[in-house]
Amino acid sequence: QVQLVESGGDSVQAGGSLRLSCVASEYTYCMAWFRQAPGKEREEVALINVYGTTSVADSVKGRFTISRDNAKNTLYLQMNSLTPDDTATYYCAAWLARFGCDSYRGADFGVWGQGTQVTVSS
Repeated sequence: QVQLVESGGDSVQAGGSLRLSCVASEYTYCMAWFRQAPGKEREEVALINVYGTTSVADSVKGRFTISRDNAKNTLYLQMNSLTPDDTATYYCAAWLARFGCDSYRGADFGVWGQGTQVTVSS
């Protein structure tokens, strides 16, 4: 089974930037970032398929960029202009092509990382 390991979370001030990484133990077709803040439901952030087709949530569009390096089986999330509302634990997820990559539903059938904490102070 594929294993995912996230890294890059940190504490930053508002307006700052971070880049999260998620290394997969093997090839995955679709990869995505989610986040969950304390007391809130899990939120979809961005997803990308193996060909580089992406979808980004409106709440982060223009500030966050998802990308992947297929040769390294690594997923990235570049986060710019961070605000306190971006404070959350960020998780990556990955799933196979048969579950599709046109929505986040495939994550229910995939694997998840352990999460990395992002804290943005005002």
